Amino acid sequence: MSKLRKIPSVDSLINTAAANDLIQKYGRNQTLLSIRKILENYRNHLSDFEVPISSELIMDRSREQLEETFKTTLLPVINATGVILHTNLGRAPLSQDTLNAMQIVGTSYSTLEFDLPRGKRGSRSMHVEQILCQLTGAESAFIVNNNASAILLVLSGLASRKRVIISRTQLIEIGGGFRIPDVLKRSGAKLVEIGATNQVHIYDYSEALLEPTSLVMHAHHSNFRIVGFASEPDIKEICKISHQHGVPVLDDLGSGTFIDTSLYGLPHEPTITESLLAGSDIVTFSGDKLLGGPQAGIILGRKNLIEKIKKHPLARAVRPDKFCLAGLNATLLHYLREEVEQKIPIWQMISKSSKEIYEIAFRWKEMIGFGKVESNRSTIGGGSLPEETLPTYVLSIPVRNPDKFLKELRGLEHPIIARIENDCILFDPRTVFDSQEKQIVDGIKSIFSQEINSE
Repeated sequence: MSKLRKIPSVDSLINTAAANDLIQKYGRNQTLLSIRKILENYRNHLSDFEVPISSELIMDRSREQLEETFKTTLLPVINATGVILHTNLGRAPLSQDTLNAMQIVGTSYSTLEFDLPRGKRGSRSMHVEQILCQLTGAESAFIVNNNASAILLVLSGLASRKRVIISRTQLIEIGGGFRIPDVLKRSGAKLVEIGATNQVHIYDYSEALLEPTSLVMHAHHSNFRIVGFASEPDIKEICKISHQHGVPVLDDLGSGTFIDTSLYGLPHEPTITESLLAGSDIVTFSGDKLLGGPQAGIILGRKNLIEKIKKHPLARAVRPDKFCLAGLNATLLHYLREEVEQKIPIWQMISKSSKEIYEIAFRWKEMIGFGKVESNRSTIGGGSLPEETLPTYVLSIPVRNPDKFLKELRGLEHPIIARIENDCILFDPRTVFDSQEKQIVDGIKSIFSQEINSE
């Protein structure tokens, strides 16, 4: 009983200066809850403690507990991997104009669904529909929260309980277990697979189209490539044969791009405009990949089909919020103004020259005082241009325990994500912003300094 009497009471603790500091930072209720939990733990394990349980000790434990409770887990990191569209690191970083537009609508009321000239309720899709049509030549457009939603909505709106033809070469699975066949089933559409896994011919489409069909779907391979004895018709051929049978075509481009990627030494990625000119009736793609904007699913195409999609009940469940629409509009304006390389981060990275990257890597080496500058390859990532890379230079630093070093990099105040190759840690400047140079250099130096002092 003597030990119990020596434990401070809640009332005495909550009135201390230390508690007041915690209340100011975390609120009274959370501070009280933390103190009570710690006191309960001490009472339940009283025999384990040799030293007296002081007020200072309890408040220290309370502070630690509250810091852990309020610690955010969604943090900015420095991407030194060289993977431009790194899915695990949030894909495309946004332009400053895009961030500004999102902040403006987030800190005030907005015309999200309000028509100013008429003074009546408006449509949220109007904020980007006009600019998308202007950029692509599409008749109409509709925005949802991501491309998976876009595909699901199109299939649900146009093909529920009806046949949808798709090549076996395109029954893909992308990250997170998202499979095209599963989406088709969830939408209520009846999946009709044609061809073989490596060979699909135009006559496979012709034969399948002899039966009543609501839609022909073409899906970009996204994150894999079929090589060897393999072939399949292009989108133009598919559209031609489908239209002869009066059946519309859905072309899911995955990443989607307005820009010819071959201009940057990469294989040509089918552009959104090319798909529409080839005859696609509906085109879907992501907003946060090669477009370089916020997460969104974009649906373009014939006005009569888009109107059906807009009216489907699922459209409300997958609609975008004001931040997405404001950010997407600002990103699209970069394309309209022809300032993509100057304003959109991923295109700044893609267009960065090897010479410029070498100079940055060499400067890091000089600032840190060790390491070696070596040629290497950067990756596009994000399910775009599978296996395609760009020439780059990296700062390569040999370490005794690479996995331990990577963990220490991740534990910095400004976490650094790098990669291992041949027992060396590689830092690729292509995906590191100029404003992060001091942080990455100081971070690397601090880890080596700790290791030297601990020896």
